[in-house]
Amino acid sequence: MHMVLAAVVGTLLAATAHAAETTYPDKPIRLVIGSAAGSGPDLISRVLAERLFKSWGQRVIVDSRPGAAGILSAEFTLRAPADGYTWMMLTSQLLVATAVFPNVKFNLEKDFASVSLIGTVPFVLVANPQVPAQTLQELIALAKKSPGALRYGSAGSGSSEHLCGVMLTSLTGTEMLHVPYKGVPQAITDTIAKEVELTYAVVTAVQPMIQAGRVRALGVTSRNRAALLPTVPSIAEVVPGYEMFGWYSIVAPTGTPPAILAKISAELVKAVKEPEFGDQLKNLGIDIVGGTREELDAFRRTQTRQISELAKTSGVDVKQ
Repeated sequence: MHMVLAAVVGTLLAATAHAAETTYPDKPIRLVIGSAAGSGPDLISRVLAERLFKSWGQRVIVDSRPGAAGILSAEFTLRAPADGYTWMMLTSQLLVATAVFPNVKFNLEKDFASVSLIGTVPFVLVANPQVPAQTLQELIALAKKSPGALRYGSAGSGSSEHLCGVMLTSLTGTEMLHVPYKGVPQAITDTIAKEVELTYAVVTAVQPMIQAGRVRALGVTSRNRAALLPTVPSIAEVVPGYEMFGWYSIVAPTGTPPAILAKISAELVKAVKEPEFGDQLKNLGIDIVGGTREELDAFRRTQTRQISELAKTSGVDVKQ
């Protein structure tokens, strides 16, 4: 009798799960981001929410939980049920934060299931126009001539922009002074004022200043040139092996039903390949990827190794 009852219960549970996966989504979805309104992740999430509503007829509510470089958003997401109705935008910045901040209460690899890699975004190295270097080659020569004299700003110690600078000095054997700020806008402002000579920023954040001649673009950090700055060389053209970029992906708490994860992933991969939606992302400076769950898994492993190594080189506290 007990075996029969167990079999019946198992069948009912399986049928219920299958029904939920078939009708998914049947209520609004929460997409948690770790940055403020108006930020890159916020803009991308809202474009994504609009597109998914057209397919599913369900709202995707963008829930901004800024603070601690995205760590607070991850902790919040993990408190939600793993039922497919709470997602998180996992970014390069959060991966960096978990590598450099001790005592993080979660494990990105174990606690979050991959859904899809939306795309990547390059940074650009810009200089105050008074810096006597018209090209990256000239900047490297200047840095070698006067070690430590050049200062570069970033969004903060251990930030992605900071690690862009760490990689450049490491590969070129140069020394430049890192000046951390509480955000990229202040770093850009101080570069214009020549409080620092250089800074790294995502292309869209500094493109108007480049066009106005208030800063000089010396190189983009992606392997290839950025679509929004086609005349600016990639740093890799001068420094072989150099490659850094930000990225945006969607994940969900581990334990979310695989069939639901697969359904979300398939819809996201389909969406980014559509011309209208793709153009919206490109206008935000995104290089579209549209990676599957498996591709995002592999990408996360590679990025974790690279970021951990750079974080150690940077000298900031690294979680053991």
